[in-house]
Amino acid sequence: MKGLSIATIISAGLALAACQNADDTSAGDTAPVAGPIEPAPPPVAATPAAPVEPQSTEFSRDYTWMKSADGASPQNQSDWTVLFAGNDVTNFEPLGVAQWNITNDYVGYGEARGFLVTKESYGDFHLRAQFWAGPGTNSGIFVRCDDPAAVGASSCYEINISDTNQNPDNRTGSIVNFQPPLITVESEGQWNDYDIVVEGSHIVVTLNGTVTADYVDPDNTHPSGPFALQTNGGLIRFRNVRVRPL
Repeated sequence: MKGLSIATIISAGLALAACQNADDTSAGDTAPVAGPIEPAPPPVAATPAAPVEPQSTEFSRDYTWMKSADGASPQNQSDWTVLFAGNDVTNFEPLGVAQWNITNDYVGYGEARGFLVTKESYGDFHLRAQFWAGPGTNSGIFVRCDDPAAVGASSCYEINISDTNQNPDNRTGSIVNFQPPLITVESEGQWNDYDIVVEGSHIVVTLNGTVTADYVDPDNTHPSGPFALQTNGGLIRFRNVRVRPL
């Protein structure tokens, strides 16, 4: 080592460095050249979901006639006769032992059997009435009764109010002895709207906007007569009773 000159050592170092640089630039070690960076696409705006409309539990009802001075429809005031508007029952004759009581805007009774029978008779008519029935109530609206002193399912068309009747054919919405209800309804514990249209031998019963009976009696068994509101066990209330001829 002592015999090597400084120049020789420097030359050897330069040669070694040159070899290392050549190895570092071989084809397998060449770093790829990065291309231009593409801008990220703008975020897509989310389409808001359509609002869900709440399902209404109310039926479509026309209460305007209840608010008018005489209780008749503003469009056809002369057509309707108001039989009970919360004040008195002078348009009816009581039948049976029930003592009907007027409270607030309704007339009602429970337990004992009895009727409120209209003083007038009707042939073709449209009847509207509201009713409220307690648990297990047995009641009804009897129309075209043959004898006002003997009201019953055999002498009238009975539009029944009896959610829990043991015979499904006679439950609320039916025409007893003529047509079972087209659907099963629950009417207890709430105010309900009965629309009863009787024209010739055709009877259509609508409860809270839904048809529960649509019947044509080939014999036209009961052609005309008064109608009656019944109490026959359980609490029943009626209000806003009106009728118009057809």
